[in-house]
Amino acid sequence: MSAATTRSRTPDRLCAEAVDLARAAAEEAAAPGIVGEHVELVSEGDRVVTHFFECKELGYRGWRWAVTVARASRAKIVTVDEAVLLPGPDAVLAPEWVPWSERLRPGDMGPGDLLPTDAEDLRLEPGWTGEDEPPPNSVVSEDMAALAEAEDAEVTAGPLAVPARGSIAAVAEELGVRRARVLSRYGLHIAADRWEEAFGPKTPMAQAAPAACVSCGFLLRIGGSLGQAFGVCANEFSPADGRVVSLAYGCGGHSEAAVMPKPPQPAPPVIDETRVDPFPLRPASDSGSVPATADEDTEELGHS
Repeated sequence: MSAATTRSRTPDRLCAEAVDLARAAAEEAAAPGIVGEHVELVSEGDRVVTHFFECKELGYRGWRWAVTVARASRAKIVTVDEAVLLPGPDAVLAPEWVPWSERLRPGDMGPGDLLPTDAEDLRLEPGWTGEDEPPPNSVVSEDMAALAEAEDAEVTAGPLAVPARGSIAAVAEELGVRRARVLSRYGLHIAADRWEEAFGPKTPMAQAAPAACVSCGFLLRIGGSLGQAFGVCANEFSPADGRVVSLAYGCGGHSEAAVMPKPPQPAPPVIDETRVDPFPLRPASDSGSVPATADEDTEELGHS
């Protein structure tokens, strides 16, 4: 260990004793009564010491006022370098900032909210927009250029025409790929995983279902590659009504579920109007558990 390192770790005596100077600087930066007791001092280098004071400001629990003092070589006067408010080991700090794109969760969007999509979003890939083949009425199309030259006329841009039937643009329009961007393979995979987790075969509802959705009459098939594994439920009594469900999902509302048997109905009562059943108004004297005859032995004991 060098001598310079030893000197830097040992607080300068005059700087260490300048507690009142450091407190005055902290109170000037804050306010009287906000600076608390002196906590500690740390040597920052040769003739440089930082004094720490408690902060009594509401809402800054665990924070400390740090005042750095220093003196020049061979000088006897200590001066203030800076005074700042710093968090201590037990300070209450705000959580680490997270970008909004990572904080957003499904269901957070409301009416009027806009969610911009990143240009490098991995869930999307370029689609076929037909930019390499201009529309028939475009000012840059070969047909319009030849017509303008033959008629000696000026051509101005007009509304886009409907793609000609049988053209690449018409086929792309029918297949739904004539868009700037379409779902990438990664976007398809994460969507499938999300739907599989919400309405898949591993859910408790599917485990107790009598059959899978693939054989249910309420299942609406969807197109595209995802249609091989998913559909849309159209049963209003199902918990997945209007949701994309896995073909292996199922619930108790399956169209081919066993019909519940009707509860047994008792036979209608038969009334015999030719017979009269006697109905006494008072019970018979010998119908109880106590004999009707008097017992002389029990009467002597006070029982009747």
